[in-house]
Amino acid sequence: MAKRVSIVLAACNGEKYISAQIASILRQLGENDELIVTLDPSTDQTESIVTGFHDPRIRLLQGPGRGVIGNVENGLTAASGDYILLADQDDIWLPGKLSKVLTALEQDGILLVLHDCQIVDENLNVLQPSYFSWHGTKTGFWNNVIRNSFIGCCMGFRRSLLERALPFPSQLPMHDQWLGLVACASGKVSYLEEPLLDYRRHGDNQSSLHHASLKQMIAWRLCVIRALKKRGLL
Repeated sequence: MAKRVSIVLAACNGEKYISAQIASILRQLGENDELIVTLDPSTDQTESIVTGFHDPRIRLLQGPGRGVIGNVENGLTAASGDYILLADQDDIWLPGKLSKVLTALEQDGILLVLHDCQIVDENLNVLQPSYFSWHGTKTGFWNNVIRNSFIGCCMGFRRSLLERALPFPSQLPMHDQWLGLVACASGKVSYLEEPLLDYRRHGDNQSSLHHASLKQMIAWRLCVIRALKKRGLL
């Protein structure tokens, strides 16, 4: 029996780009897969854009209104697929993304896959052809405690990861780093060097490419380490 895929897209006031992103995802889904759009309270036309697709594979959920991390958790809790991928409302999936991530996930012992992406501007002009190269992405648990390389929109993982990762700890700084570190501590992580996503950066992004202060970054990492110890992963 074919494995079912769940895509979790956390959205909020995403009317400008979300239609193109949903279209790029639906083109790659099978008839039994699902796209969960968890929509935090919004003041624009995001909801009508999502429902306007009239696609039975789309499940629109009311988000909890607790920010991005809470919204992602809401979608992950509802996901029913064997394999789960995260998506942002303003990116574009490149052709073949899903099939290549699934092929990697089907390798023995692989719990999570992280693939490269190209950073683009709001008009999809390429700013950096490789996020991995631009960021200096490194493998391994402690490398990603020190400097996180996991970005949710470039991740896919087995459902079994959620058994250890959910519920998200309180005071969690980043859901993607948490998922990545739990995967590193629990199984194997595969890195795909091929860019499979247009990672769109613009003035309204909910995530940032800029670093917080050193004090804040240390506090966040201590929080993550404490949470991992509490889950018995360190």
